[in-house]
Amino acid sequence: LTINLEPKSNSSVSGTATFSEKNGIVTFEAKMSGLKPGVHAIHIHEKSDCSAVDASSAGGHWNPTFKKHGKWADSEHHKGDIGNFTADENGNGTISLKTDEWCIGCGDANKDILNKGLIVHTNPDDFTTQPTGNAGGRVACSGIIK
Repeated sequence: LTINLEPKSNSSVSGTATFSEKNGIVTFEAKMSGLKPGVHAIHIHEKSDCSAVDASSAGGHWNPTFKKHGKWADSEHHKGDIGNFTADENGNGTISLKTDEWCIGCGDANKDILNKGLIVHTNPDDFTTQPTGNAGGRVACSGIIK
């Protein structure tokens, strides 16, 4: 399952994200370009709607279990709180993770990532500010995970 990231908020960010599932483990990898060098946040958002210029149409972070925003490894975090990655001096960045907290098309509303959106933010996630991690504007949006 590969989705394209499209630029938002007058950015030139683009890229792809791949999700695959094997034996109950989802592997996620995203590769992006056109970023400003430095640390950026990436999250799964509740809607797959990228129609707004600033991607606000994607709604908030995907949080089906109604937890506080936080770092992926902490007990309190949204299911969509993927975390931060660093873009190099050329504006290229990658991030990957493996988790059993997601599934692809399993039908479990607390785990299923289908029909959600992926957002890249202009700033890093501070992992404490509620409910967004103070990650700033949305510079790329994936549209629908399907």
